[in-house]
Amino acid sequence: MVERNIKSVKTVHHKQQSPTHKVGLIIEPGNWVEYDPFLILAEDWFQKGTFDLHPHRGIETVTYVIEGRLEHFDNKAGKGELLPGDVQWMTAGSGVIHSEDPAEGETVHSLQLWVNLPANKKMTEPRYQNMKASDMPVFEKEGALLRIFSGSSNGVTSPTLNHTPVTFVEMNLEAGVDVRQELPGNYNGFLYVLEGQGTFGSDHTEGRAGQVLFLENVESDEGSFITVRADQQLKVLLYAGQPIKEQVVARGPFVMNTEEEVRQAYKDYMDGKFV
Repeated sequence: MVERNIKSVKTVHHKQQSPTHKVGLIIEPGNWVEYDPFLILAEDWFQKGTFDLHPHRGIETVTYVIEGRLEHFDNKAGKGELLPGDVQWMTAGSGVIHSEDPAEGETVHSLQLWVNLPANKKMTEPRYQNMKASDMPVFEKEGALLRIFSGSSNGVTSPTLNHTPVTFVEMNLEAGVDVRQELPGNYNGFLYVLEGQGTFGSDHTEGRAGQVLFLENVESDEGSFITVRADQQLKVLLYAGQPIKEQVVARGPFVMNTEEEVRQAYKDYMDGKFV
């Protein structure tokens, strides 16, 4: 079992996109190989009407609500309301038209991750998983609570369905407490600090709220792990996934393997075939 280091740390900067929308890119698009299977991770503050009905194909979106009340609707019968700490896992697959809107008068603060789908799953049937924080399995020890939204942690496994194997864990630690998270050796991964500060990895790299820490890549048949220690009250999200290692062609809301497939996605959408 190999203990991972942190290979780099980035402070996320936010900018006002419009009067109703502020955003910071935790993972920027275009770095397909480096972050595989993850495509983009955005931190958003937004109000009603910012993200009206829009399509997706070839990906999954994973939305974690930090503050506010978020309402979801899609044309495949997916529907739900998310409160702080809740997650929605939407598989666009062959095509979905959806909206994510704050409740009237609310500003939602959220994180949205795009997870790539392999070529043989690009046109899979869409599905929607509404994951209430209170329903998700947890691992607890003195001073620590880990909520497992996908994958497993310390022997606790989430029931979340995955096309692309992903581990997604919310870590809540009191000052002075540490935890260990095991991961397959070939997974790419990173941590985003929501609150507090701590040290991460075998080299004890410091990280604080608003920073993303990228895990060192390892190739180990024996697996790997990352150690997280809280210097003060700490809340951090860990994302890790199995690389797909396929060509990525991304245009707007569609992520496919070839230019022809992207053109077909636009044509299908314009022809009303996303119903």
